[in-house]
Amino acid sequence: MGSRIRRRLSGAPAWLLSVYAVGAAFSTYFCMYAFRKPFAAAHFEGAHLADTQIELKTAFVLSQLLGYALSKYLGIKLVSELSRERRAGRLLLLIGVAELALVAFGLLPPAWAVLAMFLNGLPLGMVWGTVVSYLEGRRTSDAWLAGLCASFILASGAVKDVGRWLMSAQHVPEAWMPAVTGALFFLPFALSVFLLNQIPPPTDADVAARSRRAPMDSAARRAFVRRFLPGLALLLVVYVLATAFRDYRDNYGAELFAELGFGATPAIFTRTELPVAFGVLLGLALLNLFRSHRAGLVAAFGLMLAGALLLLACAPLLHTGVVDGAGFMLLTGLGSYLIYVPYNSVLFERLMAATGSAGTAVFSIYLADSLGYTGSVVAQIQKDIFAASQSRLAFFESFVWLFGCVSIVALTLALIYFLQRVPREAQT
Repeated sequence: MGSRIRRRLSGAPAWLLSVYAVGAAFSTYFCMYAFRKPFAAAHFEGAHLADTQIELKTAFVLSQLLGYALSKYLGIKLVSELSRERRAGRLLLLIGVAELALVAFGLLPPAWAVLAMFLNGLPLGMVWGTVVSYLEGRRTSDAWLAGLCASFILASGAVKDVGRWLMSAQHVPEAWMPAVTGALFFLPFALSVFLLNQIPPPTDADVAARSRRAPMDSAARRAFVRRFLPGLALLLVVYVLATAFRDYRDNYGAELFAELGFGATPAIFTRTELPVAFGVLLGLALLNLFRSHRAGLVAAFGLMLAGALLLLACAPLLHTGVVDGAGFMLLTGLGSYLIYVPYNSVLFERLMAATGSAGTAVFSIYLADSLGYTGSVVAQIQKDIFAASQSRLAFFESFVWLFGCVSIVALTLALIYFLQRVPREAQT
């Protein structure tokens, strides 16, 4: 059956192949979030880890983040070297391990449940790059990757709403809610992986337009970093902040909405993330209008700078009453995702194509992710240990200002750097 689907896709019109590829990739990664984020819908209120100042929920968040960050470091090698034949089996194995860890989370007392969350995060960090490897290196990669990115914007809110529904309507305990949510999504995930695996490889025309995408060994990875080190360093500074900010907003969204007066509002996560996903997708769709890779790279940086400016406007709009708490969360989501999403889609894809670099954009994504999630761990510790007197919302507002200001400076300098290294004649 798989070979028949693949043959038909190989001869299908470009629009039909695009719809199929985006649908399969979107569904795969959307389902993955059911194994990663539902626990964030629970409060674990009033509980602390042993005799420390660290709240129990923060301990769970940190533990999963540590596993996820380690997974990104492992993915620099394991995912960038992964062959096409092993992708589907790897995806199923990763999700199976993650679900078993969630079952352990439900069974174990809190101190050991922290370890279970680490084991849950450890495999999940390699899912993104494996899915991206099916989509990169094509003339339509910008659109395909934009569709994929919409999955994690929507999925994070949706699976938390599913988790809240399981606890409130089905009376599933907080400790078991993550495993039950994952179980609901396991078969849809397996079907999505099967469909994703039928996407045919890039054509000769794709290779000519976007450069050949092949596994990168350690020598190729070192050469790429040496070639673009100053520019990559600037980009990584922004991405560390972007990942930490996104994770803080994501993991403590329930607490932030409660402080803003929307804690009991039904489906509040989905209602705020849908407009965010639409806005980000619209911005990424506009990047497809640029045929020149050089112009496309400039446009990608412009989109991220627009996100940074929007972040700086969020707090004033809230405190002057122009927007309410839900609007504030929507705007911080839109601004941060306009910065964050291009890293996981068009930015490195365009950079590889514009510079004619051989290899895979997955390596750059995982290099950024490994550092980004390390920064996310630091941000969680900073709040509970060094800013314990601040409310979640006050800390978040300070983070908004820091993230916006640093992003404007670093992204502007990075754009200048890369424009000096991309030939003006770089075309699709």
